[in-house]
Amino acid sequence: MTLLAALAASFAPLVRGADTSAEYAATEIKTLAPVVVTGSRFEHSSFDLPASVDVLERERITNGQARINASEALVAVPGLVVQNRQNYAQDLQISSRGFGARSAFGVRGVRLFSDGIPATMPDGQGQAATFNLDMAERIEVLRGPFSAIYGNHAGGVIQLFTREGQGAPSVEASVLGGSDNSWKTDLSAQGKPGAVGYVLDVSRFRTDGSRDHSAATRDQAFAKITTQPDADSRLMLVANGLWQHDTQDPLGVKWNTFRRDPRAGEIDTTDPRNPQRTFAERYNTRKSIDHQQVGVTYERRFGADLLQLTAYAGNRKVIQYQSFSKAFQAPASHSGGVVDFDRNFGGIDLHWIGVSQLGSGSLTTTVGLDYGRSSDDRQGFENFIGNQFDALSAAANALFGAAQGASLQARLAQSIGLDEVGIGRAQGLESTVLTLGKRISSRAFLTYEQGVSGASTLVKLRYQLTPRLSLQAETGTSTALDLFYTWAFD
Repeated sequence: MTLLAALAASFAPLVRGADTSAEYAATEIKTLAPVVVTGSRFEHSSFDLPASVDVLERERITNGQARINASEALVAVPGLVVQNRQNYAQDLQISSRGFGARSAFGVRGVRLFSDGIPATMPDGQGQAATFNLDMAERIEVLRGPFSAIYGNHAGGVIQLFTREGQGAPSVEASVLGGSDNSWKTDLSAQGKPGAVGYVLDVSRFRTDGSRDHSAATRDQAFAKITTQPDADSRLMLVANGLWQHDTQDPLGVKWNTFRRDPRAGEIDTTDPRNPQRTFAERYNTRKSIDHQQVGVTYERRFGADLLQLTAYAGNRKVIQYQSFSKAFQAPASHSGGVVDFDRNFGGIDLHWIGVSQLGSGSLTTTVGLDYGRSSDDRQGFENFIGNQFDALSAAANALFGAAQGASLQARLAQSIGLDEVGIGRAQGLESTVLTLGKRISSRAFLTYEQGVSGASTLVKLRYQLTPRLSLQAETGTSTALDLFYTWAFD
């Protein structure tokens, strides 16, 4: 009995130590609820919010991901459907509990924010491609009726929060490669050498595309500066840009075409060439985007209360070539097969968030004003060149053979970056001229005309003053300055 008692006494500390270690281990693996702001515009534990909020941390966004599309991370959020068409000319389609499911392009019904600054236009359309995923710290997704705190038209909210500069200055670079000749390079710098923190990032993504006629190149830039003027306030400046020029649009296909070849496009059976081209190849469908935005946010605490002031402004330019036939564009009321718009947008958000005691708990009251405005300079153009569109094709077929001639125009346009290549008639020159044209801005179009059998030359610059009024200057064989007024009858 004495020996057994001694052995029991000697092992007792070990047993107690094992119990203590087990309790400590159990304590260590507990996961605290993340702090979120999207559900109420104010910092809360996600457990305390009576709303459906999901948080995607940085590891979920970046680890093992190319950080090209938001769908890489958002696919893990329940109740959220993200359609990635593998078509960089068409942005992601995002729906939250059905809101946004009917959007043909872009994101509607779901509001997008980046660092508290709206990434959704005042007209309700947003583009997730403007999110800078390389610098993402977390993404918060709000679903359900609490989305109304961001407007009565918000069926859901997706908010991206980016990193803030911390510690000594540092530089980071990465290179990613994948199938379809896809490459992404990223260079970033961050730091907080004093009272001001900064984050800078530039990246380029290019791919030949997983489908025919789906190549894309996307450049992005991002800058964020944060500082605290005093102990109770915070100031943040954010600027970002996206440039995506001549992104090829492979268009949609029928189910039988997809089953035959998932990478193929839909053949245009009305194409007079032999072999017949796809709609995308015949019309060279493509899209160019220039998007720049800057925003500033000021926050000041008054005890437990908070004042938030956000102001933002930006510009978005889009030129898109669509697959509308010449007959479809024939009515004078039709806007044409080329969409060209220049949009300026901006807004101010002001919110007061008050916290007061209510019994044994607290009551949070949010009062605010959101104002947004956008103005579009929108134009439409035809996507064909007179009646001589097929004349150049016939000549190419005769010179190079049908197979090579069929893709000559597309290859020329892609290789030299022109918007117009044709053979036709031009006033002031010989009866037959070669015309080369390039859009140099949303309002200006430059044309070079060269006589086929002589040295006659004209250079024209046309500038669209208003939707009806344009100014054209030409020099060369003849010199002139013309003012054109366009009036269309239905």
